[in-house]
Amino acid sequence: MHFLCASNDLAEGHSRAFSVAGIALFGVRRQGTVHLYRNRCPHRGIPLNWAADSFLDDSASLIQCAHHGAQFLIESGECITGPCAGEWLEALDCREDSQGIWLTD
Repeated sequence: MHFLCASNDLAEGHSRAFSVAGIALFGVRRQGTVHLYRNRCPHRGIPLNWAADSFLDDSASLIQCAHHGAQFLIESGECITGPCAGEWLEALDCREDSQGIWLTD
């Protein structure tokens, strides 16, 4: 397991970038649950964000690729609009405990 951050460092309705063993990932907290994905758009294989920790659309209800506007469901990573519609972000297993948020192997 790899420690990512303390629980209060990923607030409800926000996203945050992480790097573990050279792999870029990001987490989003929605309705108290943390969803963790590899930071790689299925359209071009590039990072989703331009600005640090900025992975959500203006309403904070969808993950959005800053490069081509693809939008993904937070809970599943499914692309619902944009050039990669029907494709999925790579979900990663995580858990949260009293120490914080962890990437599980």
